[in-house]
Amino acid sequence: MIEQGKAWKFGKDIDTDVIIPARYLNTSEPAELAKHCMEDSDAQFAQKVTKGDIIVAGKNFGCGSSREHAPIAIKAVGLSCVVAASFARIFYRNALNIGLPIFESAEAAVKIQEGDLIEVDETTGVINNITRHESYQAVPFPPFMQELIKAGGLVSYVAGKAGR
Repeated sequence: MIEQGKAWKFGKDIDTDVIIPARYLNTSEPAELAKHCMEDSDAQFAQKVTKGDIIVAGKNFGCGSSREHAPIAIKAVGLSCVVAASFARIFYRNALNIGLPIFESAEAAVKIQEGDLIEVDETTGVINNITRHESYQAVPFPPFMQELIKAGGLVSYVAGKAGR
């Protein structure tokens, strides 16, 4: 599957409290979390995002607390995936658990600029910057992880395997 959208650029060490401020953790309802995604960085972020857009960030994206609210907010606001130089370990796992595609590429994180139109091939890990006519490579997920993401996350994947 190929995801295409506008790049929203963030720096390094973006923690889960930046992704979804702690004051909104009294709910786990995706639509409510989406309203506040990245709000402390840009109060209008959720209103400006177009379905399919992509976050591009530096190293250690998703550091901080281990809550699943952060990837849920990203997915629920309509972002198709996240490209970063690296991800905090727990965020990485939580993103996959809820079916949010994430891609590590230090080169893409540096070269992609805010507003660039990019596309990500979820199968191969190739990231094309349509605006700048450049391509970058992220490490693709193995086939079983691609199935897990396509299923919408771990719970849906396991339920499908169990025949539910």
